[in-house]
Amino acid sequence: MSRLEAKKPPLFISEPLTKDKVSHSLSLLSGILRSCYGPAGRLKHLHNGVGGYVCTTSQSSAILSSLSVSHPVLSVLAASVQNHISRFSDCGLFTAILCCSLIENLKSLNVASCTVIKISKHLLGLCMDYLKSEACGCRVAVDFSSVENLLCLVRSVLTSKPACMLNKSEVDHLTMVILKAFMFTVPCHVETDAVLGKCVIVPVKGGRVADSTVLPGLLIETPEIQLVKPLTVKKTCSSMIKIAVFCVSMSGDCFNHEEGTITVHQGISLEMSELDQLLTVGKQLVNDEVGLVVCQKVIHPSLKHYLKENHVIVVDRAGLSLMEPLSRMTGSKPIASIHLLSPSCYGSLKDVCLESFASKHFVHLIPKETVICSLILCNRNETAWDELKRACETAEHVLQLTIKEPLALLGGGCTETHLASYVRHKSVSLSTSSLKDIDCSQAQYQLVADGFCRALESVACSLKHDDGEVLTDMVYGHCWFVPSGFPSVSNWSDVVSKCGCGINGNTENLNWRLLQGQFGSSVIQGCPKVPSVKVADFLTLDCFAAKCSGLQVALETANLILDLSYVIEDQN
Repeated sequence: MSRLEAKKPPLFISEPLTKDKVSHSLSLLSGILRSCYGPAGRLKHLHNGVGGYVCTTSQSSAILSSLSVSHPVLSVLAASVQNHISRFSDCGLFTAILCCSLIENLKSLNVASCTVIKISKHLLGLCMDYLKSEACGCRVAVDFSSVENLLCLVRSVLTSKPACMLNKSEVDHLTMVILKAFMFTVPCHVETDAVLGKCVIVPVKGGRVADSTVLPGLLIETPEIQLVKPLTVKKTCSSMIKIAVFCVSMSGDCFNHEEGTITVHQGISLEMSELDQLLTVGKQLVNDEVGLVVCQKVIHPSLKHYLKENHVIVVDRAGLSLMEPLSRMTGSKPIASIHLLSPSCYGSLKDVCLESFASKHFVHLIPKETVICSLILCNRNETAWDELKRACETAEHVLQLTIKEPLALLGGGCTETHLASYVRHKSVSLSTSSLKDIDCSQAQYQLVADGFCRALESVACSLKHDDGEVLTDMVYGHCWFVPSGFPSVSNWSDVVSKCGCGINGNTENLNWRLLQGQFGSSVIQGCPKVPSVKVADFLTLDCFAAKCSGLQVALETANLILDLSYVIEDQN
């Protein structure tokens, strides 16, 4: 007889943010994420306790999905950031670091949490209104008639991922390739409900990054087809290739014993009956002048032989992931049964040829109008390739978001320090009626605003991973990084050449002040100015939609955590 154990009562933890364990865990998570931030971020090796696959990364999507977070407060933070990443792909580390900084700065204030939350919501409103206004000094319009800012956006994504192990020439090459791939997915004829196409990444691990390229259409790996043989394709009278796409197995052994019982008469062979049906399908395909057959699963060798004898190209084991882009590109409808074959399911292609990359052989399906393309992505090893694939997917998503909202924000910490300067300027001149609406005093508002600005500036400081100082100027409110080895009493004009985003040089008296260790030491008297000309050839730019969302998610998540009074844990 089994022993029965009495259920334990739930554990009530009051004021969880005051507990040392939570503060330590939050500080530890913040330290891990800060150390990964930016082009000089430190890499992390992630693996489970029993070994297995090791992931080398500095990307928030990989880190947060691999970290085991047990405390409910940290689980809320991680879940919020992961949800942001799933929607925008970019600015995950920015969101997480800012959220941690906001919690650390605001929890220690001698202000009621409900008042802190109301003030921080007002500060968020100030920031969002400013970022969406024409007067915003850290916003850049993206003109799609020129590729300059688009290249800057892609380059900024690639250079912020050091685990990709790319040198400058490789970054330049991949930037062009990714932008070209994105342009392939933009429809030529714009309609009211125009939908972007798709870029399919084809892995070539162990190859040179410089061999990465993009081709219109789809590549399907086919080890069986030899490149030495010329590819003859049957075409219709309109010089197009008719294609049939099957999403059902054509191996001849479709009967599944789990589906029920079947009665077979004596002398009848199920295998031969199935093969006869496959050959009947093959004859119909030949009669319908189909030139290419693609099957998601396996095709029976006899059917393959018959189709090849009749000059039909056969590709099987294409896989589920290619079905949707293939159907969209060709206009075909995946055929789900070998017993029902309608000519209306066929699609068409402009051409078919063979391609080879490294040791892999592919059939290249070329469409009449390109909205689907294949990005052949090469990198030195599997770890670097995995990181590069994530970076390319992020860059593509950033471009898609930018097409919807053609704006970008200055990167390199400049948006954060500029926003902090703007908030400080606005907070000292807040009207009495606004304070009354928020139901707080000027002193309380100033305290929360200072904590908010210090959190923004601490994110900018996280980009610096050595002993050098971090500055902000009193004119534009931009971020400047001093190389290590210079004392704090240096003449900063002699040691800095351009700001973090690259738009400003030190050609004028900018009146710098230190950020690290002196957050909020002085207030800019006027509103930060908008730079007139850029200094660098390539600006560091961040995705507007992703960063605005990250700012909102960070503050709303911090408010949620600051408002927690109890954590109730089930101990059973």
